[in-house]
Amino acid sequence: MSEREPMTRTYRCALGICSPIVRRWGRLDVEGAEHIPAKGPLLIVGNHDSYWDPVVVGLAAIERRQIRALAKSSLWKVKGLDKMLDGMGQIPIVRGSADAGALDAAIAELRAGSCIGIFPEGTRSLGRTLRPRSGMGRLVAAVPEAAIVPVAVVGSTDIARFPTRPRLHVRFLPPADSLREGESPADFAVRIMEEIRQIAPIVPAGRRKKLTPAPVE
Repeated sequence: MSEREPMTRTYRCALGICSPIVRRWGRLDVEGAEHIPAKGPLLIVGNHDSYWDPVVVGLAAIERRQIRALAKSSLWKVKGLDKMLDGMGQIPIVRGSADAGALDAAIAELRAGSCIGIFPEGTRSLGRTLRPRSGMGRLVAAVPEAAIVPVAVVGSTDIARFPTRPRLHVRFLPPADSLREGESPADFAVRIMEEIRQIAPIVPAGRRKKLTPAPVE
């Protein structure tokens, strides 16, 4: 196997603190990690139902790559957390806007051979069907040589439902096709998320389980 990309100490320490909750309490099961290339530009694209998703995906992939996720910029306002996020190589993005600066930073990291993690739905689903944003497609258009690995996360919403014990399953899918001829960045994002949501249907977050609403036509 090719030499693995080095990881920062802060990244390993931060995920190590969360590991007992995710691996032991959450009974983390990982499938398809062999689809993650050990080095080179990579986009990991996932569904987002829980605040725990970035941590769960990060731990699922830690034997292969360090994931530099696009995370909401408000997290950098928390004293101490800002330094940790910087040490982990995370990229702040203003949620709900076309943050060109964040996309430019992600493109630069991709071109340098990094692994970027992105949740195209933009925020937690909270039981809603959300239209994926086009930012992921713009990254692919800018760095066409990047591998694209979709990931489906199931069970993360149950972490908050103590004492009910969660059962976490992370499935990395085979690398997806890049932008097809005539396909817009927005349509590309929709195509990838539809594939992920077939494996990981929308689940509302919160302490109590709720019935999943019928998908919006």
